[in-house]
Amino acid sequence: MSSPNAPDARWASAYHAPVLVPEVLDLLAGARMVLDGTLGGGGHAAALLESGATVYGIDRDAEALAAARDRLAPFERAGQFHPLLGNFASIDDLPSLAAIRFDGILLDLGVSSHQFDDPARGFTYREGAPLDMRMSDDASLSAATWLSTATERELAQAFQTLADEPKARRLARQIVRRRERRPFETSDELVDAIRAALGPRSGAPDFARLFQAVRIVVNEELTSLEAALPRLRDRLVPDGRMAVIAYHSGEDRLVKDAFREWSAACICPPKQPVCTCRGHPLGNTLTRKPVTAGAAELEQNPRARSARLRAWRRAG
Repeated sequence: MSSPNAPDARWASAYHAPVLVPEVLDLLAGARMVLDGTLGGGGHAAALLESGATVYGIDRDAEALAAARDRLAPFERAGQFHPLLGNFASIDDLPSLAAIRFDGILLDLGVSSHQFDDPARGFTYREGAPLDMRMSDDASLSAATWLSTATERELAQAFQTLADEPKARRLARQIVRRRERRPFETSDELVDAIRAALGPRSGAPDFARLFQAVRIVVNEELTSLEAALPRLRDRLVPDGRMAVIAYHSGEDRLVKDAFREWSAACICPPKQPVCTCRGHPLGNTLTRKPVTAGAAELEQNPRARSARLRAWRRAG
């Protein structure tokens, strides 16, 4: 279903324009202890704070965390906002969150506007950008390193599964052939390899989805999300709600499948004669279909077009 709500410019900043803010507020309405696991520029957190919630905000990007702290400084001084540097997938390793449970959890996956627009971060296919794509400073594997060291099979599998690329093997061979002459360093080299493999009609949409596939691999986004979802679920109080905004079909599928399984009374194999699983649902899915941005929001923020919002509530 599409959102009928118009976006509110109050939540946007120079760092990032958050998507589906009214819808997130609706789904987390009444939550007073909220975990924003992907803080970014703090847009969603600002809206939640103004609604009266106490927000713990996590981000793996120190630059994003600094931008959010600057924006939300009055709430931090008042003890309502608690910023933390880290990865939401490692919530159990953050001592300051060890004893805290939440009645609202939000994940806004993907890349912030600032990360994408800053050529030095290497997320873009614009000319001359470094092939970096790391979301945190302590990550060892850059996009350039992965492209220069991954096997042809690993490259092809990533482009096929994460970018739905029918010519994935051809592109993988191009990359391996080209890196024998020189290692990959800039966006131009990957764009040239894509053009050589896909043909002269390839363009921005192809570059965008293939660069996205590389970014997902570099930051281990799907594996982190898959591991994090049950950990975050277990941090919800009874009747607590989790909302997740995904921008990639693989992310959205993981969220949809997790919410479906948690909402099922029985998860035993279909032909098993006797139920040996938990025998009751852990909660219920709140969004029958993903919530998407409406026309008004898309007009102001075209990047919202791929956003898919799903929500789930833990049993009371």
